[in-house]
Amino acid sequence: MPETVLVAGVSRHLGGAFVRRLSRDESIGRIIGVDVVPPRHGIGRAEFMRADIRSPLIGRIIAGNDVDTVVHMGVIATPRAGGGRATQKEVNVIGTMQLLAACQRAESVTRLVVKSTAGVYGSSPRDPAMFTEDMSAKKMPSSGWARDSVEVEGYVRGLSRRRPDIEITTLRFANVIGPRIRTAFTDHFSLPVIPIPLGYDARLQFVHEDDCVGALAQALTVPGLGAVNVAGEGIITASQAANLAGRPYVLVPRATTSGIADLAKRFGLIDIGSDQLDMLSFGRGLDTTRMRDALGFEPAYTTRAAYEDFARATKGRVLDRLPFAQPGWSAVQAAEAAMRAVTPTTESEK
Repeated sequence: MPETVLVAGVSRHLGGAFVRRLSRDESIGRIIGVDVVPPRHGIGRAEFMRADIRSPLIGRIIAGNDVDTVVHMGVIATPRAGGGRATQKEVNVIGTMQLLAACQRAESVTRLVVKSTAGVYGSSPRDPAMFTEDMSAKKMPSSGWARDSVEVEGYVRGLSRRRPDIEITTLRFANVIGPRIRTAFTDHFSLPVIPIPLGYDARLQFVHEDDCVGALAQALTVPGLGAVNVAGEGIITASQAANLAGRPYVLVPRATTSGIADLAKRFGLIDIGSDQLDMLSFGRGLDTTRMRDALGFEPAYTTRAAYEDFARATKGRVLDRLPFAQPGWSAVQAAEAAMRAVTPTTESEK
């Protein structure tokens, strides 16, 4: 078991939950949590050190504390959480480069666990039914968190070539969901009327936030495995997800779905990118054989059970009503107003 664990991204929800989980394990020695801002939640017996992974200071912390295990949870999923897309990309890409360079220089580091995303597989109509870890995207993510994660994994592979003695496990999580976490997908399925692309009913896989933390903890107990898919068993469709959330949904042309999302993003309701809109259209399936056989992890929640836990916690609670909807409107009226708001007017209508 690790003697000294450093967790990057400890001030975020999952980072805090992870160090609290580690704090309960007496076989783990010292726990150090780093982030640019102090956590607003409890972090158990972990020690907080304020540091930016983009700064050379992270190298001094690793070397000065004889860190043997690094858990990288510092990749930001949404631009709003990172202060804008430019800052998000800088933290994700430049920050990862600095962190991995520090790991490479520190002789004490023997294990690296990276929290990644199944978004590296992309979403397209040419995708296989299930992605295994040795497959690559049929359509490479072009922007956002998924694109950053592709670059992050590239740097991780580079480190494995330069330091083959470091055991590396990269966990590719399906969309994380639960009663406490807030993501682009939880925001989308908390809208008063949920837009779903016309002609599509995407297959969705989720992993519960508690299982996300459990898989990360399990990765500290096994040899380096490379990439591992992590998801709850089974799938649900986008329309089933809307029904389980207790929200009406409306089928709209795919371009209009993007327009509605852009409009909701502009008003601060959701923070969804093009990669996630592709996911709502084409979906994605993950083969989790390696998760069970090599990682030795069995999620407590299936995809449906994880989503139902989210739905129970949010039943009756929706994000602020969209600016084009009026009190008392039906779902159809709200959807029609949404379509008018994002559909360009013709010359005759002007």
